[in-house]
Amino acid sequence: MNISHFSIRRPVLTFVSMVIVILLGAVSLLNIPMKLIPDIQPPVGVVVATYPGAGPTEVLEKVTKPLESSLATLPGLKTMTSTSQEGSTLILLQFSWTTVIDDIQNDVMQRIDQAPLPDDVSKPRFLKFDPSQFPVIQLTLTTEKEHEQLKTLAQQLKAELAKTEGVASVNVSGTFTKHVRVVVDPNKLQTYRLSQQDVVNFISANNVSLPGETVVIDDRQLSTRILSTVQSVDELKNLVLLIDPMTNKRVRLQDVASVELVPDEQQTITRTNEKPSVLMSVLQKADANTAEVSTAFQKQLDKLLKKEQFQDVHVDILFDQGEFIQRTIRNIAQSLVLGGAFAMAVLFVFLRNIKSPIIIGIAIPYSVIVTFVLMYFSDFTLNIMTLGGLALGIGMLVDNSIVVIENISRHLAMGKDPKEAAKDGVSEIGSAIVASTLTSVAVFIPVLFITGLIGDLFTEFALTIAFSLLASLFVALTVVPMLASRWLRPRRRYREEARLTSAPMRALERSVRWSLRHRFVVLLLAFGLLGAGVFSLTTVGMQFLPNADEGFFSIRVQTDDGASLQATERVVAAIEHELKRVDDIDTYVSLIGSTQEQSFRGTTQSNVAEIYVKMKPKDKRDRSVFVVVDELKSPVQQAVKKVNKTAEVSFNLQASTGSAPNTLTFSVKDTDEKRLKEVVSQIEKRLTSLKQVQEVSTDLSETVDEIQVKIDREKALQHGLTPAQVAIAAQQMTRGMTATRIIDASANVYDVNVQYDDRENHSVEHIKKLLVKKPDGTFVKLGDIASVSVGKSPVRIQRIDEQSAVQFTVKYKSSVTLGDISALVDREIAKLDLPAETDIVFSGDRELLESSIDDLALAFGLAVTFVYLVMAAQFESFKHPFIIMFTIPLMIVGIAGGLLLTQTPVSVMVIIGGIVLAGIVVNNAIVLVSYMNQLRARGERDIIVTAVKLRLRPILMTALTTILGLLPLAFGFGDGAEFNQPMAITVIGGLISSTFLTLFVIPIVYSFTLSRKFYIQK
Repeated sequence: MNISHFSIRRPVLTFVSMVIVILLGAVSLLNIPMKLIPDIQPPVGVVVATYPGAGPTEVLEKVTKPLESSLATLPGLKTMTSTSQEGSTLILLQFSWTTVIDDIQNDVMQRIDQAPLPDDVSKPRFLKFDPSQFPVIQLTLTTEKEHEQLKTLAQQLKAELAKTEGVASVNVSGTFTKHVRVVVDPNKLQTYRLSQQDVVNFISANNVSLPGETVVIDDRQLSTRILSTVQSVDELKNLVLLIDPMTNKRVRLQDVASVELVPDEQQTITRTNEKPSVLMSVLQKADANTAEVSTAFQKQLDKLLKKEQFQDVHVDILFDQGEFIQRTIRNIAQSLVLGGAFAMAVLFVFLRNIKSPIIIGIAIPYSVIVTFVLMYFSDFTLNIMTLGGLALGIGMLVDNSIVVIENISRHLAMGKDPKEAAKDGVSEIGSAIVASTLTSVAVFIPVLFITGLIGDLFTEFALTIAFSLLASLFVALTVVPMLASRWLRPRRRYREEARLTSAPMRALERSVRWSLRHRFVVLLLAFGLLGAGVFSLTTVGMQFLPNADEGFFSIRVQTDDGASLQATERVVAAIEHELKRVDDIDTYVSLIGSTQEQSFRGTTQSNVAEIYVKMKPKDKRDRSVFVVVDELKSPVQQAVKKVNKTAEVSFNLQASTGSAPNTLTFSVKDTDEKRLKEVVSQIEKRLTSLKQVQEVSTDLSETVDEIQVKIDREKALQHGLTPAQVAIAAQQMTRGMTATRIIDASANVYDVNVQYDDRENHSVEHIKKLLVKKPDGTFVKLGDIASVSVGKSPVRIQRIDEQSAVQFTVKYKSSVTLGDISALVDREIAKLDLPAETDIVFSGDRELLESSIDDLALAFGLAVTFVYLVMAAQFESFKHPFIIMFTIPLMIVGIAGGLLLTQTPVSVMVIIGGIVLAGIVVNNAIVLVSYMNQLRARGERDIIVTAVKLRLRPILMTALTTILGLLPLAFGFGDGAEFNQPMAITVIGGLISSTFLTLFVIPIVYSFTLSRKFYIQK
C-alpha cells in the first residue's frame, strides 16, 4: 500500500499531520452542540380559529367543516383531526414525513383564505410544530411566607432568570394578579336609567390617551398627546356618570356600583409535595445548546437564591433536560472509554507485549478525534445517537489496526526487521481491510434513504459510524505502520511455528478437518440453528423503541364536565396521599384547574388537573419508573373512587424521543354518529376485560348541562329590541365586561371589569329577572322576552378526516410488548364483526413501528446488496463474495439467543443493529477468503486449514474487541443507556455466533469451489 509505505518513510510528516488533526478535533469538539437526540422536525401543524359566543355544533357547521373541506386538498396531507368546542376550533394537520412544513405553509394559508367563514370568526392562524416551544427545565418554588408573597417573588425571579444566555422565555403558573372589580347595582341602574353598557362606555370615555398632530413652536417640532387618564381606584370611584337634570346632582360611579381592587379569582391551584407553590417553565432559544442553557440557568438561579430577598425560597427541580443530557452523554462516553480499555486488554492478551496495545491506545482516540472533525463540518450534534454510534464503533475502530498490527507482529516473529515487517505486513493485509471497511460503510448508505422519524433519528447515527470507520482505516494504513516500524522489535524467544503447533491450534485443525470430511452434516446443523433462531425471534415480542427510564411520569385527572375547582382538588389530594407513601418518588407537583399545555395557552378548565412526578435518581431506587407506575395504578384508582366515583385518572409516560411507552392508540371512524357510539361502547367493554390492559380511555365527548336563553323574536320586537341586542345584553350581564385598563403611580397595570353581583345570576330564576334596557330608556325583564331553561350541549365534537371519530388510548402492563398487545386488540376487535362502514386506524407507536419495519426491511435488503457489490468490486469476482455472504444468516442464531436470554423485544434499535451486523460479520470471512486466495495463488496445498489457523488470531481479536467494547452498553448502566442497549445486545449476540460458525461454514462453502487436493490432507 503506497500510503502505508509513505508514512513509514516519512514519520515526522505523519506525526505533524496527527498533531494538526488533533488540534482540529479539539476545536471541533468544543463547538459541537450537545443535545439529547438529533433535531426532529415533525411535519405537523395546527389551524386555530375562534368564533366568540358560538356553541360546539355551530362552530362545527360554520367554521370547522368549511376549513376541513378547503384544507383536505393540501399535498402530502396524511391525517386531519379537528376539535370543535365552545367559541373555537382546532384542526391538527399531519403530513407525510417527506413534506417540509415550511414549504407547505403558503399552501395552508391559501386554503384558509379560500374557506367561506362567517364575518365574526377571527382570521384562522396556522401554527407549526416547534420543539423549542416545549420547556427544557421545570422547577417549583415554595416558601414559608404567605402565598401572595411567593407569587411576587416568583415574578421577580422570572424577570432575572429570563436574562440568562440561551433562554427564550420563562413562564410562571400560579402567579398573583389583581384587577379592579366594578359590581353594579341593578336597582340603582334602573333608577338612573343606566345600563351596564352605559357604565362601561363612561369609564372607557374617561380614560383616554391619544396622539395628536406634531406642531412647530419656536422652531421646535413637538409631538402632542391628549390625556385624560384614571390612575387610582379612588379616582375611578369619583367618575361622574351623569348629572341629574331635576336635582343637578352629580351621579358618580360609586353611587351605582361598588369599586374595589381585588385579587383575580383563583382558577388554578399549584402545589409541590402538598405545599402551595409556583411552577416555572423555561423555554430555550431554537438554536441554543440545551446543556449550556441548563448549566447557565442553574448558575444564575443559585446566584439569585443567595440574595437576601430570595433566601426563604425553596426550589425543587422537576425536570432538567440539560442535566439529563449531560448524565446520558457522560454515561455513553464512559462506555466508550471502557470499550477502548477492553480492546487494549484483548490485544495485550493475544500479542503478549506492551507496545502493541499502546499503539492501539493511540489509534483509538485519534480515530475518534478525526470523527469529531467530520461531525463538526457536517453540522451534527453530540447526542445519544451519535455517541451511541461511536460507542458501537469503538470495537470496530480498532479492527483494522488490530489486523494490521497482528500481521506485522507475525512478520516480526519470522525474524524480519521492523520496517520490512511493517511494509510486508500492511501490504499483505491492506486490500482485505479496505474491503472490510467499505463493506461496513456500505450498509449505512441505505439508512440515509429512510424517511420519517427513523430517518431523522438514525441519519446522524449511521454517518457517525461511517466517519469513524473511514477514520480508523486511515489510521490503520498510516499511523499504525509508522509507529510499529519505530517501536516494535523482533521477539527472538517467540516463533510463529510454536504458536501454530500449540494444543488449541491442533484442536482447531482437527475440528476443521472433521468439518470438511462431513460437510453436509455441518451445514445441516447450521441450518437447524438458523431455523431455531428465526423461531425464537417470534417469541420475544416487538416494540417501536426501547422504553427508557427517564425518572418522570405524569397523572392526568378529569372530573365531570362542569365540576368545580374544589371538587377536582379533592381528587388530587387523594392521589397525592398515595404518592407520598412511595419511597422512590422524590417530588410531585400538582397543577389543578389546568394542564401544562393549557397554561401555555393561558386557558383553564376547572374539571382537569395534572400531577407531574419526579422519581429519585436511578442509583437511589430499586424499581424502574415502569414498575412504580404499574404498582401505583390500582391504589390510586381505589383512592380516587372513594372521593369521586366518576373521576377519570390516566398515567402518562412520555419519552424524549416523542414515543409513548406502554401505550397503544387508535381511532374509530364512522359516518353515522349513533353507530359510532355503539361500536365504541362494544370495543371499550372488550378491551377493558383484557388482563394485560390496565386502562382504556376515549375522547368520546359527553354532554354537559347549560343554561339556555332562547329569545322570542316577536316579544323582543314589541319592546323595540332585536335578538342581537338581547343576546349581547344577556352575555354582558352574565359574563361581565372589561371597560378599560388603568396604570397606577407605581406603573402597575389593572383591568377594570364591570359586572353584576354573582348572586344575581346563580340560578335560572335570578337570570330571568335581569333587566334589559330598551331604546326608550326603560327596562324589561329578560324572562319577559326570552325563555330561560337548563339544557344539554356537547362539550366538544371530534372528527378525523372529515368523519366523526373517537380516539382510544390503551395503557398496558410493562411486562407486555407492543406487538403482543396489538395482536390481542386485533383479535378482540375481529370478534365484534364491526360494520363495513366503521374504520379502525392505528396511530402512535404502532403506526410508526409498522411503517418503520417496511423502511428498515428495504434498508436491510439494500445493505446486503451493497455489501455484495462492494466485495465483488474488491475481489474482481462474483463467486468469492457469494461465499462470504453465507456469514450473514449465521448472525441470526446469536441475535435470537441474545434477545431470548435478556428478554429483549425486537425493536427498531434491534433491526438497526442487524443492519450494522451485516457489514461487520462479513469482515472475518473477507480476511479468511482473501488469505485463502493468496495461498491458492502461490500454488500451496491444504490452503483452507492453513488459512483458518493463520487468521484465527486476528478474527478472534477483532470479534472480542467489538464484543467487549459493547459490553458497557449491553449492561445498560446509567441514564439513557436503555436506548442503545438492544442494539448492543444484537451486535454482541450476532457477532458471537457468526464468528464461531464462520470458522467452519465458510471453509466448507469455499471447499465446493476447490478440488479435494487443496483442502484434504493426504
